[in-house]
Amino acid sequence: MLLRMSTLLLKTLREEPADAEVPSHRLLLRAGFIRRAAPGGHTWLPLGKLVLDRVTAVVREEMIAVGGQEVSFPALLPREPYDVSNRWTEYGDDIFTLHDRRGGEYLLAPTHEEMFTLLVQDLTSSYRDFPRLLFQVQTKYRDEARPRAGLLRGREFLMKDAYSFTLTDTELESMYDAVRAAYERIFDRIGLSYTIVAAVSGAMGGSASEEFLATSEVGEDTFVGCTNCAYAANTEAVVTPVPPVDVPAATWPSTSTAVAPTVPYLRSASKPPVSSNSSSCRRRSGISNHLFSTCSRPCSRANSSAPFPDRKTWGPSSSSNRARLTGARVVRKPATAPARRSAPSMIAASSST
Repeated sequence: MLLRMSTLLLKTLREEPADAEVPSHRLLLRAGFIRRAAPGGHTWLPLGKLVLDRVTAVVREEMIAVGGQEVSFPALLPREPYDVSNRWTEYGDDIFTLHDRRGGEYLLAPTHEEMFTLLVQDLTSSYRDFPRLLFQVQTKYRDEARPRAGLLRGREFLMKDAYSFTLTDTELESMYDAVRAAYERIFDRIGLSYTIVAAVSGAMGGSASEEFLATSEVGEDTFVGCTNCAYAANTEAVVTPVPPVDVPAATWPSTSTAVAPTVPYLRSASKPPVSSNSSSCRRRSGISNHLFSTCSRPCSRANSSAPFPDRKTWGPSSSSNRARLTGARVVRKPATAPARRSAPSMIAASSST
């Protein structure tokens, strides 16, 4: 059926809403795409819902293209799985909790790692059941202290979260790379300018984490990047190498705290000369067994004698529009007396939200 302007539920605004703080929020309200329903919650009107559905369709297509299977969990979840993972207390005031008439405790799901893991545990019994990539597009709830910027910082929002379950680290890395490539295609198809940065996993966990940040003047996250290589990281996860200095390796002090006679001697011996190579940036300390601190990234600055750029010359940018890709390893205890072939005792899992 055709969508006709004569029957469309649409009301535009001539004046800018007083409670709209950022341009995107003002435009969505004035154009009749959304309406405010509560602090941090908005009603999607017909035009806005059409756009939301098209974006969701792009996400679904790319996830299915890399082997993802879609499921859907309830938003109202019991407390017990989150007690096992200790995230009921880790989330603190950031989640909505409630009691039913019998006194049972529940939460409105901020994410679904626990439920996906329990589902796979329930439905798999053999190594032949792996690998698996499951995802959902579902409403999440987080008790933001100060909802703002319209859809950018809300208490209720639509999120795609995906979880892969594999048998080996090699399969984990392969699945991670496939989903990472799918994310890039999603952002490219939507037309967003984005940067992939290293990040801290936080309460979601994971042994590795990356964020896809869409640059915005009103964003609340800040990332930094090297001007001479592709390294970029959230300010919480940034690793900076020591600026290279012209100190020959032969002149490095070799001392031990056990034989150092005086504090001034220690102070002079502990000045950190630097050695750099093509694969990493290293810092070396003259105190106690020559401890090394090595960054985990290649850096084209390694052979450069120029000082590392200060914060002003880095790529300053910020955003609240993020997608996160994390990799994790989940260890399951083997059954004490299995009556049949069971799933392997170790399963590697990666998640993307």
